[in-house]
Amino acid sequence: MPLSGLDLKAPGSAFTVGFDPRDKERLLGMWEAILTSQRWSEGPFTDQFERLWGEWNGLPAVATSSWSGAALAALRYVNVRDQVVLCPSNTFMATPLSVLEAGGRVEFVDCNRTDLCMSYEDFVAKAERYRPKACWLVHIGGHIAFEVEKITAYCREKGIFLLEDCAHAHGAEWNGRKPGSWGDVGVYSFYATKTISTGEGGMLVSRHPEILDFARRFRNYGKPDYAAPGLNFRMSEFTAALGCVQTERMPEIVGWKRDYARKTLDPRFKNRLLLPPGMRSGYYKYVTFEPAEPSTGKVYEQPCHKIMKADVSLPNTEWVAKNHWCAPIYYPRG
Repeated sequence: MPLSGLDLKAPGSAFTVGFDPRDKERLLGMWEAILTSQRWSEGPFTDQFERLWGEWNGLPAVATSSWSGAALAALRYVNVRDQVVLCPSNTFMATPLSVLEAGGRVEFVDCNRTDLCMSYEDFVAKAERYRPKACWLVHIGGHIAFEVEKITAYCREKGIFLLEDCAHAHGAEWNGRKPGSWGDVGVYSFYATKTISTGEGGMLVSRHPEILDFARRFRNYGKPDYAAPGLNFRMSEFTAALGCVQTERMPEIVGWKRDYARKTLDPRFKNRLLLPPGMRSGYYKYVTFEPAEPSTGKVYEQPCHKIMKADVSLPNTEWVAKNHWCAPIYYPRG
């Protein structure tokens, strides 16, 4: 069903960065404080951003300059060099590229047609075949992977290090539990298009103190003793200040998206992605299995296994790439 009658100038229908203009003066005041302090990196706003994100997520957090910095910290910690890492093909290329950069070997897993996320059935088949050191589980479109519990249980039983790619999952929860809390590590992105954006930036969350300590060292060349590897993945204080403002605004941003989905989009799309009981999406994307007009395109146009020319059959992934669309759902900037 097309979005007939939808006003492209109406709130939610045209792209905007999810920054509320009401926060502008406060943010400028924070940036002025940074300029005055002469401390532009490794300062109190980075600490505050980590604390605020951890309070929402329910896990301690380490801020980085990008998703890649957090992902590489986790992969280097578990040491996947020359080891297999399972990865869904229905994801952004950053996910498999992080494995290659860490020296690992990617083997692709099919997805489900219901949630677009990794298939437990194919995951188990690939895990039995390849005996992976680690696995990426990607939460697609703003919701949590429907089979996260089963995948997590299998990983714990078999000793597979589980990384959750939470780049889309700001504001999501399942019966109150937040993304990143199932696996050993969760990795967030704050790229410019994300529900919570700092332009560039990332966050690692984990229940394991040793991983958090490694990530702090990894983002800063391995300082103070250089016992851990690392390069520069520090987040600047200016970026962290924006992250503080955005995180505090997150309940309103995500709440607006949920309300807009329920009132405006759900009545138009009966053949949409349906969430299981107790799950709440952050609605980075609004996914339908029927054409949307206007449309923001697809979550992913081309599967990673096709881009990387991997010799593997993933029928659900290829079906999903052709048979889903995304209706506009953008926070209207206050």
